[in-house]
Amino acid sequence: MSSGPRSFPPLEDSLGSLLARLKVRMSAALDEELSALDITHAQWVVLVRIADERARTSSELCKCVGYDTGSMTRMLDRLEEKRLIVRERSQQDRRVVTLRLSPEGEALYPQWRAAGARILERSCAGIAPEDVDRVLSLLRQMMANLNPPEDKS
Repeated sequence: MSSGPRSFPPLEDSLGSLLARLKVRMSAALDEELSALDITHAQWVVLVRIADERARTSSELCKCVGYDTGSMTRMLDRLEEKRLIVRERSQQDRRVVTLRLSPEGEALYPQWRAAGARILERSCAGIAPEDVDRVLSLLRQMMANLNPPEDKS
């Protein structure tokens, strides 16, 4: 990529702008898809991470999704009120509260995943699978390029 101000596209066509707008559109589409299941896309992200065991505690969820602890606590309170998750105090360390789907949440999990898959299919309509794979590979490389350098001290 060449350097200098002429190498950048207009702001509305920049990579960052397009990615941000795509995220907003996908979130809105997922909200619409999930409305029948009485959850939002933000709740969906948390529920799927819990279900897939990518995050077992509130702290891990905060790191995964970029929420502050207060916002995450409120989110988990709402999901618990909806009887979709269960909080359990760890037997090994009483300070740790682990999260899991409730039986009701487990029953709904396949519907949540299917809703996400439908939005992904809509967003990738008309794009060859190998092109989708290439975009994913490029985005992962861009993420890696922006990772902070490792502290070697």
